[in-house]
Amino acid sequence: MMKSIRSSFALLAVLMPACTIYAQTASSNIPMRPDPKEIPVPPIRTGMPDMPGVDQLPDRPAMPDVMTLDNGQRVKTLKQWQERRAEMKRTLEYYAVGQAPPPPGNVKGVVVSTQTLREGKVKYRLVHLTFGPDARLSLDIGIFTPATGGPFPAVVWPAGTPPGATSPPRLPPGANQGHNEDALLVVGPAENQRPMHAFGPRTAEEIAATNPALAHGFALVMFNNNDCGEDTTLRLPDGSWAYRTTRFFPAYPNYDWGLLRAWAWGASRIVDYLATDPTIDRNRLIITGVSRTGKAALIAGAFDERWAMVAPVASSGGGTPAYRFSGSAPDRGGKEGLTEMVRKYPNWFSPHLHQFWGQPDKLPFDEHWLIALVAPRPLIALEGEHDPNVNQNGVYQSMLAARPAYAFFNATGKLGVNWADRPHGMVQGDWDALLGFADKWLLGRPVARSFDSYPPGIGEQATGSSK
Repeated sequence: MMKSIRSSFALLAVLMPACTIYAQTASSNIPMRPDPKEIPVPPIRTGMPDMPGVDQLPDRPAMPDVMTLDNGQRVKTLKQWQERRAEMKRTLEYYAVGQAPPPPGNVKGVVVSTQTLREGKVKYRLVHLTFGPDARLSLDIGIFTPATGGPFPAVVWPAGTPPGATSPPRLPPGANQGHNEDALLVVGPAENQRPMHAFGPRTAEEIAATNPALAHGFALVMFNNNDCGEDTTLRLPDGSWAYRTTRFFPAYPNYDWGLLRAWAWGASRIVDYLATDPTIDRNRLIITGVSRTGKAALIAGAFDERWAMVAPVASSGGGTPAYRFSGSAPDRGGKEGLTEMVRKYPNWFSPHLHQFWGQPDKLPFDEHWLIALVAPRPLIALEGEHDPNVNQNGVYQSMLAARPAYAFFNATGKLGVNWADRPHGMVQGDWDALLGFADKWLLGRPVARSFDSYPPGIGEQATGSSK
């Protein structure tokens, strides 16, 4: 396999777990139940009807079937599949990602500046989007395209503040953010810490010269996910999340969407604009992201069918690996599972997910539902062979359980996976797989390689080995 080339703006740190002293599991220092000293997050009443709580739900060790309607009927027609999609989306909204507002319908873009790069080979535009109630929400995006030709397939990527844009002020991190501790035990900011930034500043020329999508002849559209919702666990004295006081959230107070859904919703506003851009092929839009934004990319593809291809990278817990086959509390093979995620980053998810701490078998869904909702559009999970956050069998189990949705459309080939020689992050091998998959399924080009292999010990012969 190609030697790993680490990207300084995509390789994320791995955090060591902190010690706890109550109700320990034998294999982990993460407790099987939340600490009773947790400070509750004030509930947000939405328009969604209540669904059963964890104590009202049965144990379901098996992955919830994507092809069986809530009334027990098997999906046999396209109409039934649409009904099933609606059921799965409602369940995911309530328990997993939170309810987001509908599309605002008023997205407008103004070109702020333009540049010609790489000796005339690439064009760059900084575009300011406005939308939402009274058009008071905004988002800056950077659009790179080849200088001639078009319209171009486009990779949309939350890769930091676009060159030339001004980043708005940031909230500070939460008091124990980044320490692998229970985020609900504390309120207030971290002491002596500045706001965290996932990416350092890069010039348009640097991006044009190094980005693999541009080198492949595709367009690249970048934005900063923090401009949609601030990635902080900071809590106000009443226990509420501080991020709900900034960015998109104040305009929609009666929605309980977590940050992942907000980032995905922001990406969909970019689609609203790109659909009007003559340089972009609106039928060949690809959403990707790394780690936490890889989770958001998966959510974006599940909830917005305009994404022609979905390519989450290193999405780990809350992304491609199944909750039932990941994590240490309970022991499902380790790495990031349900409990790890609702403990460290409950702000990313629906507030109804936290109640399942230590009880993944009670979930009425699993992460394969997000994958199945993309069918029959192409989806490729871009994973790392040495990723300390990703349970490899968890990825396999999700892909296996989502496959019937693709089989329904005779499209199992459009469900792909690639394992790059890397830890947590994104390297050239991930880009090679993403672009090769797009060539095959979006452009109809001949591609010799396959997209269905797993590391040794993971696959058909290992089905169920982690439970």
